[in-house]
Amino acid sequence: MRPFVETVEGDETLPREVDLVVIGGGIVGTAAAFWAAEQGHHVALIEKGRIGGEQSSRNWGWVRRMGRDVAEYPLGIESLRLWDTLAQRLGHDTGFRRTGIVYTAHTDAEMAWIESVSRDADRFGIGAKRLSAADLAERLPGASLPARAGLLTEDDGRAEPALAAPALAKGARAKGAAILTNCAVRGIETSAGAVSGVITERGRIGCKAVVLAGGAWSRLFLGNLGVDLPQLRVRGSVLRTKPLAGGPVHALGNGEFGIRPRLDGGYTISRRGRAKVQITPDSFRLLPRFAKGLREHRGELALTLDQGLWDGLVTPRRWADDAITPFERCRVLDPEPQERLLAEAMRAVTRAFPVFKGAVIAQKWGGIIDVTPDAVPVIGPAARIPGLVLATGFSGHGFGLGPAAGQLAAELATGATPLVDPAPFRMDRFNAAQAAA
Repeated sequence: MRPFVETVEGDETLPREVDLVVIGGGIVGTAAAFWAAEQGHHVALIEKGRIGGEQSSRNWGWVRRMGRDVAEYPLGIESLRLWDTLAQRLGHDTGFRRTGIVYTAHTDAEMAWIESVSRDADRFGIGAKRLSAADLAERLPGASLPARAGLLTEDDGRAEPALAAPALAKGARAKGAAILTNCAVRGIETSAGAVSGVITERGRIGCKAVVLAGGAWSRLFLGNLGVDLPQLRVRGSVLRTKPLAGGPVHALGNGEFGIRPRLDGGYTISRRGRAKVQITPDSFRLLPRFAKGLREHRGELALTLDQGLWDGLVTPRRWADDAITPFERCRVLDPEPQERLLAEAMRAVTRAFPVFKGAVIAQKWGGIIDVTPDAVPVIGPAARIPGLVLATGFSGHGFGLGPAAGQLAAELATGATPLVDPAPFRMDRFNAAQAAA
């Protein structure tokens, strides 16, 4: 399977009763399980495949606050604070390092975006530093960037997707959580209208609350419960190089590529601003809700016809709790990388940093990103199912937000005081937007 991710073996024994079940072993689900277990709750973390097997190990590995939707800034600030503490609390390295993130701008549109991001950073007290072309040349020696200006946050950083979710899962286990892998949740049991348990392929687990952190699978799972989550799938492609000396020390993004130094001395690289929205049956069902976002970001998005359409046509949308589910038929989403986009990214990186003429590509992979109509996640209660909390739709922002997003979801599920105001992440905001439209 691509890419590499640290292995976490699942428990053999299924617990009969816990306080909280977390569905999904990505960065958000493992963070939710760790926080809840650390607070003394009895937790079961259930993953249909392997811990961190999907987008949580396939992303760029950026940990940033700036450049987000305004609604995400408080969560991003808290998440960066938590990243600082995780290695010590977990006893395992997540790869987190505060090495700074730089955005550069060349076109008028990019310059306007830099200005907007700078204003947001000032509003939230983030120390974003404006960089001139001369500043960039000094900070990035040997580079040949077509940039008029840049923006740097020195406190932002990076972590290793191959390590982070597994480290959180191991930390949760050390605090008493049960970790179940290759174990799909088929359904949620309710009593008197509220959550009372989950039904897995290995049996029932009684519980008082559930956090669903199912990533790209969340819409399908919720649809079987009668909950309509507006979420589509976007296909991304990433590569990594073998160790290379002389490249940038910061993670950097411009209009053509995103690049991040890795702990192993190599670089993670992807094409920036060229996301591929999979054409699936849901694309047509949800078109009215996504139409505005598609129009506003038409220069950054493209529709792609791939295996996702066929999968969407043949995948059952309803099933019984005693039936084999789609989650058991496909344990891990592992799409082919898009070679053309990755070749474009490498050419752009080599133009900007000539040292990459000697780079050797070690691995390429694809991933599926869960996207909402406003590109802001859903973190909050599910409609009509008391005790079920959603944490999904992170729209490519989930890795950096993961520690705080998982904690927030677990706080909402257990009745604790939330670390940030959860109102901007409620799912019912889409109902209001649809009514207005």
